[in-house]
Amino acid sequence: MKYSTKAALLSGLVFPGLGHLYLRRWWRGVLLAAGAAALLYFVVSVAVNSAMDIAGKIEGGQVQPDAASISQAVSKASQDAERSTDIATTILISLWVIGIVDSYREGRKRDKAKEANTKN
Repeated sequence: MKYSTKAALLSGLVFPGLGHLYLRRWWRGVLLAAGAAALLYFVVSVAVNSAMDIAGKIEGGQVQPDAASISQAVSKASQDAERSTDIATTILISLWVIGIVDSYREGRKRDKAKEANTKN
């Protein structure tokens, strides 16, 4: 399998930055992976905190333990956190796409260099 294909698949299907790490582009790979991990942590922590808040309200009797009341509480919580998580999700997706495209581009350079070496 070509370097470009393998690097793009690693970045696209596993995690941003892994394609760069495979190609030994350490700084780019670490920056992409760290940025994506931080954004993913933020989005997941907002979701978990919202769920824990709703669970606390159910236990405290502020929200009734029926589907309609819980659904309404979830809708309200998601509206409160929507703006920040939308921005973080957009940046995360952008990093993922940048990781795929750039690792493919870097892999193509390596593929061309390998082809040139085998022809000589």
